[in-house]
Amino acid sequence: MTGDAAIHACGEPRPAAPPPDDLTEVELTWIEKRIENWIRFGHEVGEQILDRRHRVLRFAPDTVFGFVRWAANDYGTVASHLDVVRGVRAGDPQQTVPFVRPGGDILLKVEGWPKVERVLQMIDAMEAIGIDPSEVSPDHWRHVHNRMSAGEQPRSYTAEHHKAFLLRRRAGS
Repeated sequence: MTGDAAIHACGEPRPAAPPPDDLTEVELTWIEKRIENWIRFGHEVGEQILDRRHRVLRFAPDTVFGFVRWAANDYGTVASHLDVVRGVRAGDPQQTVPFVRPGGDILLKVEGWPKVERVLQMIDAMEAIGIDPSEVSPDHWRHVHNRMSAGEQPRSYTAEHHKAFLLRRRAGS
């Protein structure tokens, strides 16, 4: 590695890590069958292990990640949440999400195990056709959020949708 940039495995330069003020931190807790908060997808740029049950992951601005929060008591599940969040730069508008500092751009938010399970199945389907969910069009995550909020079935995200999104993104940059 030379200078401030690392090299990706594919040979393309990787930009230097953003300053700490621009990172989005997600605190994860894992207490088996009680509190299980985890990242379903996304690419962190840093990790801090606090103890055997707690750690903090850091995400660069514009990084999209899926954050699952689940809690139970002696009688069963008491909370299930899945948020798809885009990290933002310091000073940018943002919404608050529990355990996410300072917050982020919420692309999708679902509550209740049936909805969380349905979104997890959608994520599995994306991965099954070779699409990284963190690279999916933010508009698709908003579509899923809006359709599920209205009790409607969201459209599937296909390889064709993804190819069109990548072409639009490339043309816009």
